[in-house]
Amino acid sequence: MRLFVAVAPPAEVLDRVASLRRPERPGVRWTRPDQWHVTLVFLGEVAEPDPLVAALDAAPLAPATAVLGPAVTTLGRRVLQVPVAGLDDLAAAVRRAVPPARPDAHPFRGHLTLARADRARLGDLAGEPVDGRFAVEDVRLVRSHLGGGGPRYEDLHVRPVPAG
Repeated sequence: MRLFVAVAPPAEVLDRVASLRRPERPGVRWTRPDQWHVTLVFLGEVAEPDPLVAALDAAPLAPATAVLGPAVTTLGRRVLQVPVAGLDDLAAAVRRAVPPARPDAHPFRGHLTLARADRARLGDLAGEPVDGRFAVEDVRLVRSHLGGGGPRYEDLHVRPVPAG
């Protein structure tokens, strides 16, 4: 099963992100609110999640506050994102507890993916102001189910994060 560890923003933050413009455009696939999260570490294919659950539960996690914005940007040529700051230390602690699938995995870059594009240019969709912040209440071990209509995510385990 394909697994990752993520932070899920609360409903009021998701509502704010949902209010951003999302024009129809050929080649652009908009993500849905039920897909919005900040991936702390992608774990890849894992046969048995129990050791990851135990490692995540034992990890020393400190309080964290996520800060969105200040504006929608692109990540490479094919991803439109809302940048999310403030989670570097939390992501590092999670990555120490449950390392990425590949040792050469991309470094952590906090964001919510708004859209993916095949060949469409996304630059003119960037720049819309967005702000928000939230205290991280938990981290989630998530299973990704791939298929038509975009991925569907299933929380396998929720680990509380201490309040600040």
